[in-house]
Amino acid sequence: MAERSRRTVRDLRRGNRARVLQRLYFDGPLSRQELGPATGLSSGSISNVVAELAAEGLLQEAGIVDSDGGRPRTLLRVAPDGGLFVGIDIGETRVRIELFDLSLTELARTDRLLAQHGYDVERIVGHVRTGVSDVLRDAGADPGRLLGIGIGVPGIIERDAPDAVGGPGAVVHGPTIGWSAVPFERLLRAAVDVPPQVPFFIDNGARTLGQAEMWFGGGRGAQSAAVALIGSGVGASVNRGDMLDQDLSNAALEWGHTTVQLRGRRCRCGSIGCLEAYAGAEAMRERWYEAGGPLPEDTDDETALAALLEAARPAPDGPDPDPVAATILDETAECLGAALADLINLFLPERILLGGWAGLLIGPHLLPQIRAYAREYALGHAAARTTIDLGHLGPDAVTVGAATLPLSDFLARGGTRPVPDPGPAATPGPGRLPAHHYSRAATG
Repeated sequence: MAERSRRTVRDLRRGNRARVLQRLYFDGPLSRQELGPATGLSSGSISNVVAELAAEGLLQEAGIVDSDGGRPRTLLRVAPDGGLFVGIDIGETRVRIELFDLSLTELARTDRLLAQHGYDVERIVGHVRTGVSDVLRDAGADPGRLLGIGIGVPGIIERDAPDAVGGPGAVVHGPTIGWSAVPFERLLRAAVDVPPQVPFFIDNGARTLGQAEMWFGGGRGAQSAAVALIGSGVGASVNRGDMLDQDLSNAALEWGHTTVQLRGRRCRCGSIGCLEAYAGAEAMRERWYEAGGPLPEDTDDETALAALLEAARPAPDGPDPDPVAATILDETAECLGAALADLINLFLPERILLGGWAGLLIGPHLLPQIRAYAREYALGHAAARTTIDLGHLGPDAVTVGAATLPLSDFLARGGTRPVPDPGPAATPGPGRLPAHHYSRAATG
């Protein structure tokens, strides 16, 4: 009974810390007086929590404001130098690694190109290992201040399941990139030189993009949004609930492998007629090349898509539009519109946002057509209550979203930091902890 009581008190304290930290993070700076009604905590609880968090270097003063007839009020905010996060985007053409402070301000970044070697697992693990080392060195950062490493990767992520050799951690199933049950977390833990208590968070890249847009971009304030990631491949996430709502959900969808054409083109996943086989940048490049587009066979996806857009939509003083290129873009817009209509009919989102490097590249040219096709294919009432726009965070959104994975965990734990657990359960591999494994000291 005493142990149960201690757990209840510890959990209550951690929950109070989480409420204050989350409210200040998303809505700050705020005064102590404002934090009370914002969190539902008493003034005494607010004072205790603020004193604890300030003593730990997680809060700082952000100025003073006059009050109506009373004493001036001190504003508080989350301290940017309270910790560090790494966000990693395993993209189609590069691995991007960025180091952020607690406010998600970028401190350093590095890119590793993938063009020549594709998704070779060993090489990507090596890119992550050297990239993390480089950004820490470039920022002059202490690895001991790392609060977590988040990684967005294509494919389906199986969490907390034994891998092929019985180890713990996230396993990646990515048929479009040639990964079958890759024990990615175990490989990273064995390779990346960071303190053993630093947690790894691995998730689908479309889900990290969705979380970033919901927290900081075009989804902020919406109760539901679908966020599409269009690059060489295609994915999406559906996001429901406010970022401060305990019922927030964020699910990755293999949207790129829904069927838009019966007996259609062969997709790189092995199926036929997938959306990705028409709307992914790789597929658009292939379709234009097959139709006789003026592309060298080894042209990369980014160069090819830019050339396709220029041919279909030339400058006013340029040549006439290429009808073949224009037809390919119109077909792409129709496929995207029809597939977005499926998201509208199934999930009834308030907003749909198009992101990913290819989505942001074609969006300014095709968005009116995509909207028109979506209205044509969707149920009328559902389409009328859904807006379709571009994402707000640009090509770095997946990396920022990856960093929100450990940030979200840190805020939910009330700012308690992961520490090594000396028990035998904490040593599944050479000096590494499984993800989400924390000692009781970290939650007290």
